[in-house]
Amino acid sequence: MAMKKLVVVVLVLVIATGVLFAQGSRETKNDVLRIITWSGYAPQELLDKFTEETGYKVEVTLSNNEEMISKLRATRGGGFDLAQPSQDRISAVVEEYGIYQPIDFSRIESDQIDPSLLEAVKKNTLVDGESYAVPHVYGTEGLVINKAKAPDIKDFKDLLDPKYAGRVSYRLKRPTLIGMGFSLGYDPFALYDDLEAYQSFLDEMEKVLIAGKPSVKTYWDNGDQLLQLLRSEEVWAASAWEQAGWKLHSENPNIDYLAPTSGALAWVDTFAIPARSENLDAAYAYINFMLRPENAAFFTNRETYGTASKDAVNFLDPEIKDNFSRGLPPEVLANINWYPTVPAGIEEMEGRTLDKVKAAR
Repeated sequence: MAMKKLVVVVLVLVIATGVLFAQGSRETKNDVLRIITWSGYAPQELLDKFTEETGYKVEVTLSNNEEMISKLRATRGGGFDLAQPSQDRISAVVEEYGIYQPIDFSRIESDQIDPSLLEAVKKNTLVDGESYAVPHVYGTEGLVINKAKAPDIKDFKDLLDPKYAGRVSYRLKRPTLIGMGFSLGYDPFALYDDLEAYQSFLDEMEKVLIAGKPSVKTYWDNGDQLLQLLRSEEVWAASAWEQAGWKLHSENPNIDYLAPTSGALAWVDTFAIPARSENLDAAYAYINFMLRPENAAFFTNRETYGTASKDAVNFLDPEIKDNFSRGLPPEVLANINWYPTVPAGIEEMEGRTLDKVKAAR
């Protein structure tokens, strides 16, 4: 009888210990994912779906590139579990401040991601042999053409054709220098590490853009101005974003976005993991969740930005699907010139060149 009582006591202790251990495990599990991201990038509907699937609650802080860097520098990479910087704002800050950690690609469902975009981001965020970001959202700059008026314009350099005198518009901003350079056979990004060579390139672009001024109706500086110039047919061709071209195409089928033959220019906003993230499991789960085709398509249907999720096109609204299929199919994405990190001093050099172009008569 004494032995039976002893066995019962031992069993009770084992069960109680197990219960306490389980409770302790539940209490110590981190159920919160803290994200710092851009406005519109974390729709509440998707956050609710993620929480329902995984149990992780999501706390979102809206920000931009400069604030992300500032906040993460202040905490040495702490305070957030996941961030969404642009790809050209990662490698330099990793080297200088160490605020992000390398991506463990064994935890990324890479087969969901457009391969050319994934490789571009890996390359452009490479530091000491490791990559620091996963692509999420992209946007491009190419051409918006009235095909009935300017059917021969296929690349940035064609905006300089004298036969379109007074019918062209573009911004006096760095994308014009870069895009024009690619269309004329340069690789401006390859010159970034040689400031003397880059200045020689800028000197050549200065001459080209000054010589091409007769083609320019006006240098546009805001989207509404550009849309009105193209609607009224004062302007037949412009360098602009895909959203502008697709909006106009819905109004006038003769106007559409066209990726230049030398490659559209493109930015990418990414997923990056802060150096002191406290919830890696939730961070990787969220990345994979947001790049799942149906979830990525939900975002694109709402915001109209491109997604790195390669099969999201199958879940897009018909009009939006048609825009991407027509203007940014896989072969166009494979030919895109993705913006890398801009070295110190480059933007000041470009600004001086653009000022000279603007002042020239």
